[in-house]
Amino acid sequence: MQQLHAYWRMEYIEAPRYPAAMQRPFTELPVLGDDRAALILHRSRLTYLILNRFPYNPGHLLAVPFREVTDLTELAPEERADLMEEIVMGKLVLSAALKPDAFNIGFNLGADVAGGSIAHLHGHIVPRWNGDNNFMPVIGQTRILPQSLDATWEKLTAAVSQLGEHRKN
Repeated sequence: MQQLHAYWRMEYIEAPRYPAAMQRPFTELPVLGDDRAALILHRSRLTYLILNRFPYNPGHLLAVPFREVTDLTELAPEERADLMEEIVMGKLVLSAALKPDAFNIGFNLGADVAGGSIAHLHGHIVPRWNGDNNFMPVIGQTRILPQSLDATWEKLTAAVSQLGEHRKN
């Protein structure tokens, strides 16, 4: 038997999860008053960008409207535009900070059957690298994330700041 050593993983395992009383995290996290604890990277007028607590890959982001809706058709035109801008911002941040080779960007529309565990509409921005999907998820039913959420948040918020400064100039 081969052993997989991921000593950093214990930090992730022991990290606090959503409070047990939190029933609607995408509505409740933005009002916590602590974007670091909520893993929120960026806020626009109508949407926000958050690091996925259960990522497919390191840096997996979610673009979420502040208003709770379950389908794209429920968004007002300005909310749709803002959501798309937040998705573009997420791609720019990930490109600057993590330098992925490609991206998967999309939505799971419909709870459970479509793969969504939270009915609140959200878009996924998943960075991809050549060779990032090895045998572990297929055979071992295990994903290996090489960086903690806290370290990823730090790196991505630094990139958000740099992009903000660049856009001002």
